Amino acid sequence: MLAYLDHHATTPCDPAVVAAMAPWWSDQFANPASRLYRPALEAAAAVEHVTALLRQGLGAAAASQVVFTSGATEANNLALKGLAEAALASGNPRRRFVSVVSEHHAVLDVLHYLERHGFGLTVLPVDGQGLVDPAALAAALEPDVLAVSVMAANNEIGTIAPLTALAPLVHSAGAVLHVDAAQAVGHIPLAMGALGIDLLSLSGHKFYGPKGIGALLVAPGVPLAPQLHGGGQQGGLRAGTLPVPLIVGLAAALELAIADHAARAMRLAVLRDQLWEGLQAIGGFSLNGPPPGPSRLPHNLNVTALGVEGNRLHQLLRRQIAISSGSACSQGSPSHVLAALGRSRLEAAATLRFGLGRGTTAAEIEQALQAVGDAMQTLRHPTG
Repeated sequence: MLAYLDHHATTPCDPAVVAAMAPWWSDQFANPASRLYRPALEAAAAVEHVTALLRQGLGAAAASQVVFTSGATEANNLALKGLAEAALASGNPRRRFVSVVSEHHAVLDVLHYLERHGFGLTVLPVDGQGLVDPAALAAALEPDVLAVSVMAANNEIGTIAPLTALAPLVHSAGAVLHVDAAQAVGHIPLAMGALGIDLLSLSGHKFYGPKGIGALLVAPGVPLAPQLHGGGQQGGLRAGTLPVPLIVGLAAALELAIADHAARAMRLAVLRDQLWEGLQAIGGFSLNGPPPGPSRLPHNLNVTALGVEGNRLHQLLRRQIAISSGSACSQGSPSHVLAALGRSRLEAAATLRFGLGRGTTAAEIEQALQAVGDAMQTLRHPTG
């Protein structure tokens, strides 16, 4: 049986989440915007309940706006393009964004788009563990900086950003802090207000919720221009009929994830460390990202197999374990994250990203080690 160890790409929808969504597909199906009869009012009340739950669960201010989106990609677009267009409309002279070279393409591609339309962009390097230097950020915060975008946790190498050190620098410069938290929400403690996050993006399917739903949490006073126009739903920030079943599923997934994330993190960190120890015993692997500890997601391991051909390695593994070499959004291109760490294209191709999950067992870790060991033996000592 295939061992699924690619939980950074997506997670299975928890059965309890599926059950929570079930009535809203066909029994309680009313449009929450049609508030002239009871079923629609019940749907609207469900959405309002989820909105309050997201604020509370993610430590956002009571006046924060929750905008439901199709996922973190759309949330990132709304956050960054929305900031840019709002600045233009208000006459705000700030015209520069600052981000990090290892950000997800859902952020970097948006910022390069804005760059082509007249906004400035500064992209900061990372060190060998994928961490941005707070001093480098401070130096980049010129008076023209509108916003800084830093992901909470890297989707490839598991690096957790030092937001407590970065946020005060951003705010002291009068800029806005956007955080892509797709890989962090539901996995590590994350309190939007305490960390000084102004805009937070998330995706439900990264923490055992349904695909097709996410959210952007907007701190009070942060101006955004809508990117979808139409019926004026969600305070005019995102037009379109709300997908109530998915919204209910998002809330159920977040409640479950918050409830078990501490115990889950401890258990998966033990399995992750056993996996790393086993790979070291096989030999020929180099760790990418921080060492296991507080700067790394507890369910993440990213290693490069040295001296072997990457495509062949993955071919040998794919029938026994589901893993990847990098982001599911890279479409086969070499990882820009690994390149930022100094890895070559060949090394990036021979990289294994392990994402452990709620259902991962010790037997699957042993299965993965056996599969990797056999593959490395085949590649190092080919016959014929």
